[in-house]
Amino acid sequence: MRSIVTGGAGFIGSHLVDYLVSAGDDVIVIDSLVSGDINSIKGHLDANRIQLVSADLLSDGWQDHLNGAARVYHLAADPDVRESSVSPDKQLNNTIIATHRILEAMRKAQVPEIVFTSTSTVYGEATVIPTPESYTPMEPVSVYGASKLACEALISAYCHSFSMNSWVFRFANIIGARSGHGVITDFIRKLKANPQELEILGDGKQTKSYLEVGACIRAIMYVVSHTHDTVNTFNIGSEDWISVTDIADILTREMNLTPKFTYTGGSRGWIGDVPKMQLDISRLKSLGFIPELSSRESVRLAVQAALE
Repeated sequence: MRSIVTGGAGFIGSHLVDYLVSAGDDVIVIDSLVSGDINSIKGHLDANRIQLVSADLLSDGWQDHLNGAARVYHLAADPDVRESSVSPDKQLNNTIIATHRILEAMRKAQVPEIVFTSTSTVYGEATVIPTPESYTPMEPVSVYGASKLACEALISAYCHSFSMNSWVFRFANIIGARSGHGVITDFIRKLKANPQELEILGDGKQTKSYLEVGACIRAIMYVVSHTHDTVNTFNIGSEDWISVTDIADILTREMNLTPKFTYTGGSRGWIGDVPKMQLDISRLKSLGFIPELSSRESVRLAVQAALE
C-alpha cells in the first residue's frame, strides 16, 4: 500500500520507515528535518525506496502527496516533554494544529486510516498502576501530555464524522538506536563533560517503564493488522519498570565509569514529570502480542546503541 509517514526521519519514525520498506510499502516521508535526521533514512533515499517531502506541516504544498494513500502514520510532533513547560506554544502548533491539518488533508484526499503515536503522559499522575486504557480522569500534568490528549480527541471526532479508522498508541518510554533525547542521552552528555560526577534530576527514585524501539514498532504493526474498530486505542510498553538511578548504574557500567551520583532533589525530575508510570498492556496481550523485552533489557540495548 501507499503509506505516508509524518516525522519519518525522526527516532521512532525512521524505524517505522525501515519496517514499512521491508514490508514492500510505497512510502512517502513528510518531515521538516528540524528535529529529524536525514541520515536515518538516507539508505532508503539512495536506493529510491522512499520519497521524502521536506515540509513543515504548518505550511502548505505537502497535502497533494496524500492522494492515493491508504494510511497515514502520524508521528510528527515536538517530542520534548520537559521543553513543553518552557515553550508551550510550540506544542500547540507542532502537535495540535499540525494534527488538525493532517486530518483535514486526509478528509479531502479521502485517506481512510490514520495511526497516531500518543503517550502515557495523557494519564497524568494516575492512581491506578499499571494504568489501563480505560483509566479516568485524564488529567495531564504537562503541556506535552495535554496536547497529545487533544489530538486523540480530534482524531476520534474525525473518524466518527468522516468514515475514517484510527489506531492510537499510548507509549511508555520508547528508547533505542537513533534517539536524540531522553534520560540516556542526557546522562551520556553529562558524563562526557565530567566522568567523575553524574547529576540526576529529582531523587533518582522516579520509576517508569521502558521499551526498545524495535519491539514498539512490532507491537504497532501487530495491532494494526489485528483490530478494525473505528477508534482503536492501545497502551504499548513493557510489563515492568526501572528507576532513574538503576538506569544510571547500567550506563556507567557500560561506560566503565564509577562517577559520584548527585541529585537535584524532589520527586520530579522537572516540571511536568510523572514520577511513577507503568502501563497496563492487557489489551495488547489479549490480541496475542507480548513484548519480548523488559525495561532493564530495553535500557541496556538502548545504552549500547547510544554508545556505538
